[in-house]
Amino acid sequence: MFDWFRSTARRRLDAVPLSTKLLACMLVLLLVGTVGISLSIRQLVSKYLLDKTDTQLSQQAELVYNNVDLLRHKDTNQVAAGPTDYFLQIRDTHNAVVGDALVPTLKEGVVSVPTLPPDGSMGSVELNKPFTAPAVVRMGGPQTSRSTMVAAQAPWRVLALRWVAKVDDNTTNVGGVVYIGLSLSDQIDTVNRLTRYCMLVSIIIVLLGGVIASLLIQQTLNPLKRIEKTAAKIAAGDLSQRVPSAPENTEVGSLAASLNIMLARIERSFREQEETTEKMKRFVSDASHELRTPLATIHGYSELYSMQRDTPGALERADESIAHIEASSSRMTLLVEDLLSLARLDEGRGIDITQRVQLTSLLADAADDLHALDPDRGITRGIVRLDSGPGGAYLRFEQDDMPQVTLKGDGSRLRQVITNIVGNIHRYTPADSPVEVALGVLPASIELGRLSSMTSDATSLRRFIEAAEVGQSLRNGMDYAVVRFIDHGPGVPESSQSQIFERFYTADPSRARQKGGTGLGMSIAQSVVKAHHGFICASTSQGGGLTLTVVLPTGANHVNPEQAAGREDAGAKTKGKPKPEKRSRRSKEPKATK
Repeated sequence: MFDWFRSTARRRLDAVPLSTKLLACMLVLLLVGTVGISLSIRQLVSKYLLDKTDTQLSQQAELVYNNVDLLRHKDTNQVAAGPTDYFLQIRDTHNAVVGDALVPTLKEGVVSVPTLPPDGSMGSVELNKPFTAPAVVRMGGPQTSRSTMVAAQAPWRVLALRWVAKVDDNTTNVGGVVYIGLSLSDQIDTVNRLTRYCMLVSIIIVLLGGVIASLLIQQTLNPLKRIEKTAAKIAAGDLSQRVPSAPENTEVGSLAASLNIMLARIERSFREQEETTEKMKRFVSDASHELRTPLATIHGYSELYSMQRDTPGALERADESIAHIEASSSRMTLLVEDLLSLARLDEGRGIDITQRVQLTSLLADAADDLHALDPDRGITRGIVRLDSGPGGAYLRFEQDDMPQVTLKGDGSRLRQVITNIVGNIHRYTPADSPVEVALGVLPASIELGRLSSMTSDATSLRRFIEAAEVGQSLRNGMDYAVVRFIDHGPGVPESSQSQIFERFYTADPSRARQKGGTGLGMSIAQSVVKAHHGFICASTSQGGGLTLTVVLPTGANHVNPEQAAGREDAGAKTKGKPKPEKRSRRSKEPKATK
């Protein structure tokens, strides 16, 4: 039963909005604080007034006792000769009441006296120790106001003292006990009035604090409400929404920054997933189309051979059919091999980048191969330079002997990249259009792993050129080998330049593949370059055409030529100096004298 009640209460409490909980907590704290302060003030003032009354009784006791006869017989119409608010009762040594007590009379004839021990007894009263005694009220008339009754019913503060009477100069007699008291009606009225004021102020403070707390809570929770609305829009499918920013040193600002980072990653992952799914659909469709063509050719010529094998001249036609079947089979074999190569590269297999590769030799062989394929084509070799112009820094071709560049990589795979590029130039550009092949080494202030994560477009190339400009100006950074193949053929539109690295991409809408190729060459080249922590992209050549740029890390940090020259000079200076003679520890010890 208790568990059910606790779970029910918890569910109901969880259903209360946060702003209501905060406001309720603030009101409870204000209420507890004001009530505690009011009770403390009431207790302190009451104690202070009671102590003040006790002090007054102790100080005025002798004065009241000495003027008791005058106070008892004074005319109320005359000016008072002494204090008249005191109660006074005298008792002898046997605690018997002596004479009449001095009793103050209130308005309307109401008399209020304290309750004292009975005649002839001290009871529990101690001398010189004040005590509070309830009041005994005697009505003076039928009509008595409420204020007079309240004052008359107030308790008394009484002090019991010894009194001594002198008979002559040499003899003293102990007279007995004197009870002197003061009504606490004024003190009680003061404390009650102060309590009412405290309650009124407390109510005002609680109400005002509740209003201010409500405004502050609403203002503070507004960013959370905006986050809630943004989350609702995101849940509806709009992943571009972001939480409004706030100072990150606050809890809401830190939450907003974390949520924005998370949302950016989710949106990027969602888009990457959509792109991957779209690429996979396109890849499956393209692969099916590419495989269907040779299979249809093989199937068609096989049926043709079966239909014509009994007709005259079937042997000559059979050779033609077999030739078409063999060509289609070879194309399909090449396609399957390229797909297998891409699959291995995607898995990180089939490549060894620990070999030492002479990149200059690979480019020289590629230029010779292209010249053998197209003897009428003009091929110029040169160096890649970093130059600056009105539009900023750019890569410039300079005709000269290519530098000798050696780097770590897979020689056969890098040769495959260069062969695929040369094959595309031979296949898609006129046989007499010129081509420039260039190689250079540029320092760039860019991290090694960032190149492979960059997209294959002109924007990434611009980022590398800016990093190379910084590295060249500061003369530090890592050295990168830059390979450029510049043709002057029909080129590729800028909007499609990044698509040439997609699998099965072709600029021919009919996908006839009349010029050969499987549409996987540049995809393989991109995968190989990325496996070497490099970067490849396509851009428009100056004067028309297409330029393919390959950037590969050489694995060496750039050395400032001035520092290198200084090291060589220092080495030359120390080279001619005799080396200091090495002495053993034993030679340092002094020889013993005989």
